[in-house]
Amino acid sequence: MPALKLSSEQRKDLRSRAHHLDPVVMIGGEGLSLAVRKELEGALNAHGLIKVRVFSDSRDERAALLVAAADTLDAAPVQHIGKLLVLWRPMPVKPKELREDRLPVPRTVRLVKFSKSATHRPTIKKVKVLGNQRVTAGGLIKRAKRLAASIKKKRLA
Repeated sequence: MPALKLSSEQRKDLRSRAHHLDPVVMIGGEGLSLAVRKELEGALNAHGLIKVRVFSDSRDERAALLVAAADTLDAAPVQHIGKLLVLWRPMPVKPKELREDRLPVPRTVRLVKFSKSATHRPTIKKVKVLGNQRVTAGGLIKRAKRLAASIKKKRLA
């Protein structure tokens, strides 16, 4: 599989997003073994943008590892700086399927209110919460609101 091609603008954006990431996969003396490929595959599926640390002193060997990893995993090589490699692949779209056990149904929640005195028992109250409701930290029941998506994230998608 060939590696993905990125424009300089895309690469710049991905480099800035990867700056604060920690390496999730480390490649040792065995190189790009089957186990390492499997870990890279899982990390790319879970995160999309990953940093990889390579324990090799040869710069040419690290550059070859970056190209080989990008080719075998159908990812884009973003950056090679020192012993760190950055790879990116678009996140796979997860199918949303409605199952019977996933429908928003009423559920029973126990609210525990501790007394101010240490000698008294806490008050336990069972409350029915509907699918579009949530329990706050203070024990109140509120309707759940949709989180507002960032304008910048909408533009990137």
